[in-house]
Amino acid sequence: MPKDLVIVESPAKARTISRILGSSFDVQASMGHVRDIATKGNKDDVVRGVEITDGAFVPRYSVIRGKGQVIKGLKPAAREAANIYLATDPDREGEAIAWHLTEAIGIDASKVKRVVFHEITKPAIEEAFANPGKLDTDLVNAQQARSILDLIVGFKLSPVLWRKVKTGLSAGRVQSVAVRMIVDKEKEISDFVKKEFWNIDALVSTIDTPSIKSTLVTINDKKSVILNKSRSDEILEDLEKASFAVSRFETRESARKPSAPFITSTLQQDASRALRFSASRTMNIAQQLYEGKAIDGAEVVGLITYMRTDSTNVAQSAYTETRDYINQKFGTAYLPDKARVYSRRVQGAQEAHEAIRPTSIFRTPDSLKTFLEPDQHRLYALIWKRMVSSQMTDLKFDRTTIDINAEGTVTKDIYGFRSIGTVPKFDGFRVIYSEGKDDEEDEEGVQQLPIFGQGQELICRRLDPQQKFTQPPPRFSEATLIRNLEKEGIGRPSTYASILNTIRDRDYVILDRGRFHPTLLGEVVTGFLAKHFTNILDIGFTSEMEKTLDDIAKGNAKWNPSLMKFFKPFDETVEDVLVEAPRIDRRELQEETDKFCQKCERPMVIRLGKYGRFLSCSGFPDCRNSGPLTIGVACPKCETGELVERTRPKRNTRFYGCSNYKSLDCDVAVNIKPLSQPCPQCHWLLLPSGRSNARCASKECGFRGPVGESGKVDFHAE
Repeated sequence: MPKDLVIVESPAKARTISRILGSSFDVQASMGHVRDIATKGNKDDVVRGVEITDGAFVPRYSVIRGKGQVIKGLKPAAREAANIYLATDPDREGEAIAWHLTEAIGIDASKVKRVVFHEITKPAIEEAFANPGKLDTDLVNAQQARSILDLIVGFKLSPVLWRKVKTGLSAGRVQSVAVRMIVDKEKEISDFVKKEFWNIDALVSTIDTPSIKSTLVTINDKKSVILNKSRSDEILEDLEKASFAVSRFETRESARKPSAPFITSTLQQDASRALRFSASRTMNIAQQLYEGKAIDGAEVVGLITYMRTDSTNVAQSAYTETRDYINQKFGTAYLPDKARVYSRRVQGAQEAHEAIRPTSIFRTPDSLKTFLEPDQHRLYALIWKRMVSSQMTDLKFDRTTIDINAEGTVTKDIYGFRSIGTVPKFDGFRVIYSEGKDDEEDEEGVQQLPIFGQGQELICRRLDPQQKFTQPPPRFSEATLIRNLEKEGIGRPSTYASILNTIRDRDYVILDRGRFHPTLLGEVVTGFLAKHFTNILDIGFTSEMEKTLDDIAKGNAKWNPSLMKFFKPFDETVEDVLVEAPRIDRRELQEETDKFCQKCERPMVIRLGKYGRFLSCSGFPDCRNSGPLTIGVACPKCETGELVERTRPKRNTRFYGCSNYKSLDCDVAVNIKPLSQPCPQCHWLLLPSGRSNARCASKECGFRGPVGESGKVDFHAE
């Protein structure tokens, strides 16, 4: 009797499902996508492999190179099987893979059954196979529309960049918008003008209490604004003999709710903050956890639910299991009266999906430590803690506010000072999990304040004036860029990792010390596209295109008319730009330096080549002198070399290595650009650390010290 055929994407997933279903099923892997739009076009194609016939886009598909043997191997099994179950991933891409399989293999439609599950466990698999459905053509059309749309933008825009900017460049519908966000942020930073301001703190107490810090916040009930030292000195003089008294003392209980279980974007963000994982690394490890690991030497089971999702829904069985675990482990004090249900009120969220969670809460991180690789264990622990904490009680704390008034002895102005402190009352979900924070997010203050009475007089022990300067906005990290893309509706859960990889691979941005910086090339290309293709670089327009694709997926819009509405004006713009736009002067892609050519004495400039940036004579092509990009730091090992900037081609990341790597086999290299001065303790390389510190690159040394405004290390700072 022939076996029923089950087709999944990966061998690991196939092995796990095969063990669950048993010997009556033949489970095989397609090894991902099997077809794509044809790589070769013809004269009638509007873009490679896509032509317009009777006012509609008609893509031509071909089997991906290397997948011919996969298709050949699946065909006999498909002919013999009574039923063919397509068990690809539960998203648009998975639906498209299933459809392409039916087309490439030539499967009899009457045999096809679509099964969808969000976790690879025995109950979930058995339920899915007991209730098979049909292919969702709306999802297939949405994915097809996305592929053609991206082809249209890429294959129409790239030749424009070749002719008008530089050969070999490329553009993308979503990636170009992500680069623009980084370029715009850099312009904000470069345009930012520091402004001086002063804070004044008072250390106050009674005779019997320790001193607390209180900050000047108002003058005569208006917000205190101190712009310079002379105004600060005036206030200090006015307060020198002032009497301080409590005008308000208030303590109230506050609470903080736990965060929802992870979705794709929040998992990538928190893994970036807590584990320093890149988005692609996070998704690769999550894929391994989803597809299954061998537990207790025999059982292979999926450890987490599907990791590409924008839904915070959780199955009722998971709620029940999580609450049971909390009750057993932590007690009723940590268990809310009912399960917490989270809702994603975002257009396009796929509420039929589930959040990312462990397939069994009782499979704790500790119980899996010996079965998982270190990175797998760290990511699993993060997902597990987030899910458990999402069903726990609030963090509770007392928030105390003390307002203190002081009357000026000269002006009679009323100076309002304020102290805020928090005292934890109940740790709630924080007993197991604390969410990472970005630069602009601050935790509650932890100053513990004494109890004061209304009108109580205080002693001012000291006035502390502090000169401050406003700070520019921070550059995007992977976490904050993903958050911003999600907020603006750019891309979808499955695309964030590829977006970040692509913009780095194209050398439009670099990631330095965890922050995105645009390259000169990225700035020039973005400026050109923003000037001539306003819609493509417009965040609102790109977001609307994503909503249109969502409408297609829901069956609320037709994919061909939607694409045609975009294509016609876009194609006209491309033709106009090719004819009318002037070519970018190649000098705009060169960075000036303070170095001069040793051969012709003309200035040296920085150019971009196949292996990264390099020094070149500005007299090229008359003078072809070039060399590596040095950074003015002597090698501490060989002492004859100098550190030069290099690029890892596969990852497009910069590092700094000795120029004598080839000649003397000197292996000194660091990922962070060193400071010009050496470590004061061991004379090795000194690296910046954070905004105001430096650290020695040698682990054996361990030196750390603050860095002043000049960029020099302040060796005498406390």
